[in-house]
Amino acid sequence: MKNQAQTAAMSRRLALLGMGAFLAACAGGVGGGAARAPAGFRWHAAANPAFDAWVQGFAARANARGISPDVVARAMGTARFIPEVVEKDRNQTEVKRSLEDYLAIAASDARIAQGRAALTRMGGTLRAIEARYGVPAHVVAAVWGLESFYGTRMGDVPVFSALSTLAFDGRRGAFFESQLIAALRIVAAGDVAAGNMLGSWAGAMGHTQFMPTSYLAYAVDFTGDGRRDIWGSDPSDALASTAAYLAKSGWQRGQPWGQEVQAPAALSGARKSAAEWAALGVTGADGGPLRGSGAATLLHTGGPAFLLYGNYHVILRYNNAQSYAIGVGHLSDRLAGAGPLRAGFGPDSAGMTIEQRRALQQRLAALGYDIGTPDGVIGAKTNAAISAYQAAAGLPVTGQPSLDLLARLR
Repeated sequence: MKNQAQTAAMSRRLALLGMGAFLAACAGGVGGGAARAPAGFRWHAAANPAFDAWVQGFAARANARGISPDVVARAMGTARFIPEVVEKDRNQTEVKRSLEDYLAIAASDARIAQGRAALTRMGGTLRAIEARYGVPAHVVAAVWGLESFYGTRMGDVPVFSALSTLAFDGRRGAFFESQLIAALRIVAAGDVAAGNMLGSWAGAMGHTQFMPTSYLAYAVDFTGDGRRDIWGSDPSDALASTAAYLAKSGWQRGQPWGQEVQAPAALSGARKSAAEWAALGVTGADGGPLRGSGAATLLHTGGPAFLLYGNYHVILRYNNAQSYAIGVGHLSDRLAGAGPLRAGFGPDSAGMTIEQRRALQQRLAALGYDIGTPDGVIGAKTNAAISAYQAAAGLPVTGQPSLDLLARLR
């Protein structure tokens, strides 16, 4: 059971590598999402005789694993070598974003607005999912929002080509070959046609980006049509599968993921019961009572402080990254009607607050420069806009925001 859990966790981590790249696409190039193809990713098949020979050898191994020759022929007949997939896999330079930047993107105005609309549109289904699995509708919707922007960015790379390319490349050949076997079993079960199995360059699929092994372990047929369809226009099966994953990972019904609090920084890292925290004078960020019960760990971030309950660690099972888990939790709170975080993060290394960075972007945009969404997060578009402005104004070209530049633009 432990090995199965480790394999599932590895599957999720690989499916969600480079959260910076996806959220970057969602916010005009500023960083964050799964290892899915970001905006602007272009793939094409290339002739590769060695790859073709590998496919033939794999077909024999798949037959030996009990996959019928017909299924292997249909699915692997669509597999092509994609050089861009190898390039992506070998150059996964992780985008390092501060928690402040990450949350600004993860809980952007657009993501909150679309999420609330999705909650309204899918409300009946999400309530039924919550009743069955115990995972709140707004938490499931938050995962959906971070993974594929509510189904609008699921990836368009043929999964059999992506997985075959990565298995052939060999850097993590055994892992990706296991994913390829799992993908064949999905086709054999009749859940999806091989040609319709599209996803990320790393093989993650559907509305909530499952790797094939995670799909086999956790996907459910919530609609009762005989297929576990996480790819189609109806996201019901994908949302239920996400809830099933979280429930099987230990989600505690009726408990929060965490809560922004007022607490002494000296106690950061300590783990106590909610009653013990309350006895120490820890309150909600608004001065109100603590929401959860049971044990919680205090996290001071240099800005907001959080008590993190057991369900926070369950979200980590979906993607083992602190920013992601807090991002899902915070977005879920916003979708449920909560306001922004009360505590600020303070100035960055350039001495600028997020409000000042947002003002800088807004002023550049007013001058006609393309900065994407004015969200206070400095990414490639903002850097390019600053460089263009500096060049036009005869200034040293650094591409970096500063208080002096903000003052000049007033």
